[in-house]
Amino acid sequence: MTIAAALLAGAQTAVSAAAGGSVSVVAGLASAFVASRSDAKSAGEILFGALRAEAVKLGIAVLLLWLVLANYAEVVVGVFVAAFIVTMLIFAMAFFVREY
Repeated sequence: MTIAAALLAGAQTAVSAAAGGSVSVVAGLASAFVASRSDAKSAGEILFGALRAEAVKLGIAVLLLWLVLANYAEVVVGVFVAAFIVTMLIFAMAFFVREY
């Protein structure tokens, strides 16, 4: 998406797309780190760990979205938000991928 934005609309749009994707990636990595640190033994503890990891992902995503929108004056908001949403959806759909 970043390369397409660079070719079609220029550098500022490409940076906005990269920033949107990066927000999703960083939030996903933080979520994975929190989930991997869990020492769950029961189903309830596993559920609590998964919910805690999702809460961390949501919190970090909101914080990073706010930081980019507040500090990067030349952001192309539509491309930034679209890249963020697409990346979040791709990570969410990875759950449904089956390995045979």
